[in-house]
Amino acid sequence: MFWDSDQPYPLAGAGLGYDQILAWLREDDEVRLRNLWDAADDMRRRSVGDDVHFRGLIEISNHCVRRCAYCGLHVENPKIERYRMTADEILACAREAKEYGYGTVVMQSGEDYGITVAWMADVIRRIKSEVGLAVTLSLGERPVEDLAAWKQAGADRYLMRFETSDLKLYDRIHPPLGNRKSDRFALLEELRRLGYEVGSGVMIGIPGQSYDTLVNDLCMFRSMDLDMIGVGPYIPHPDTVLGRDPQPLPPDQQVPNTELMTYKVVALTRLLCPQANIPSTTALATINKANGRELGLCRGANVVMPNLTPVQYRRHYEIYPAKACINETARECRFCLKNRVQSIGRTIGQGPGGRVRS
Repeated sequence: MFWDSDQPYPLAGAGLGYDQILAWLREDDEVRLRNLWDAADDMRRRSVGDDVHFRGLIEISNHCVRRCAYCGLHVENPKIERYRMTADEILACAREAKEYGYGTVVMQSGEDYGITVAWMADVIRRIKSEVGLAVTLSLGERPVEDLAAWKQAGADRYLMRFETSDLKLYDRIHPPLGNRKSDRFALLEELRRLGYEVGSGVMIGIPGQSYDTLVNDLCMFRSMDLDMIGVGPYIPHPDTVLGRDPQPLPPDQQVPNTELMTYKVVALTRLLCPQANIPSTTALATINKANGRELGLCRGANVVMPNLTPVQYRRHYEIYPAKACINETARECRFCLKNRVQSIGRTIGQGPGGRVRS
């Protein structure tokens, strides 16, 4: 069932049940999809406003102990040149973020236990005291004690995608670390208990992802009341298990990893989770370098993540190949994104840009 174009759009996902979400995911009619884009953009405007918040991304390490089947950083990839940024290099990036007016820095890495609890806590304290920005972490599945120490040091937010709500698919793409079985849903609840703003999300079109699974993913966003939700297309990496042997579902069941499907999921996420911060991702910009970010912002998103990682490291943070903006300096990235945001009539947000609950 679809909304009647002559009737008001449902608010806060109130009119979106399982069948309606599934129907939208399978919809290809451009006229009807325009209704979806308009509904998501209207919900975005009324729920979080016209500001686009910039989160300065610092990819602090590409070391990883995991063997994820989709990620080029996996521990068994011998082709990647590994690096780990120093504390002073990270602080220099944070100061650059402050200079550009960003309210938040996002420190991201593989699951790297060379990043010790004490070292990371000290970096967080220095950013908070010397630079005064909000701190978001995306460092994988760390023990609760580590997460608690970093929250106490001043970290504000934590991002960890659950990737898929299909547990069999999850086990296939995300093998356990030794005897430790992953339970990202439980860990996300621990993060909330510790006082973090909590972000999660999924890949769109990963081999083995069915339409039913993706509907469940979207329903999980709503039931978890996430503060931040990142969704982006699966982009295969040739040096991964899925890159070599994807094993997709039959075409009528397999979700495609297309630009169009990504926009649908962004729009539905906004309607289901009106107050969440939703980025227009680098992966989306990678599959449409011309205006992918702008279209994401016009279809429900309200965040972009300009890259602050020094160029000599950035090219080695290859979760997937041919990433957008790989050779741009942080200053060039900021200038480009500022112009893109302003070209669609949106304003650049000020301050940390955390979730505002009404």
